[in-house]
Amino acid sequence: MKFISLVKWKKKITKESIAQNLKCMKYEAAKEGIKMIEIYWTLGRYDAVAIMEAPDEKAVMRMAVRRGECMAMETMVAIPAVEARKLVK
Repeated sequence: MKFISLVKWKKKITKESIAQNLKCMKYEAAKEGIKMIEIYWTLGRYDAVAIMEAPDEKAVMRMAVRRGECMAMETMVAIPAVEARKLVK
């Protein structure tokens, strides 16, 4: 399953905190069987967008709970538009 997370930092970020957060996020993601596909930094209401593949919603939720002290995440399940169009009758 694919997921898109909108991320908002809770603390002021520094080079050190960025490196630590990325290391922790990748480690925790791998531990839950999550593959980080891409991370984009954004302008506007959210600071970053993460695109990932995970076995299920529970795996993503466990990772989000672990990172809760430094970032707020709003996560959505994503399916390709081609697949979604097949659901329309």
